[in-house]
Amino acid sequence: MPFVSIRISGSATKDQKAGIVADVTQSLVERLGKNPAAVQIVIEEIAVENYGAGGLLIADRDKTPPVREDARAESSQ
Repeated sequence: MPFVSIRISGSATKDQKAGIVADVTQSLVERLGKNPAAVQIVIEEIAVENYGAGGLLIADRDKTPPVREDARAESSQ
């Protein structure tokens, strides 16, 4: 029995989640020969205030101008 766990940052609509469930189920049926009735999928929505990458919360990432790689190299010289 396949069990798929999907995490997304932010949120998705019910229709978007239904599409994801349908697509992932179909992929497991086609690629692994699984019975679609046995496929279980959980979609977990992670609030952008609870997720970070590159040293910043995702919620704050759009508020902070990106640091260019060459600017980092210049500042360390």
